[in-house]
Amino acid sequence: MSENEQVKQNPEKDPEKWVTGDEPITGPQESYLNTLAQEADEKVPDGLTKAEASEMIDKLQAETGRG
Repeated sequence: MSENEQVKQNPEKDPEKWVTGDEPITGPQESYLNTLAQEADEKVPDGLTKAEASEMIDKLQAETGRG
């Protein structure tokens, strides 16, 4: 399967456009985010939504080289 075919099957969607993006952060997101934040010496704010957590994960992955 070519890369273009894979992108068509699993397109990345902007977290701001997620239907469930306003729901509270999931357990796995919170766990991974806390791991990344600890490595980056950052603090995770309380009350994040799924979309906000996803965006913070992306940012911290770039900072820590885990992305």
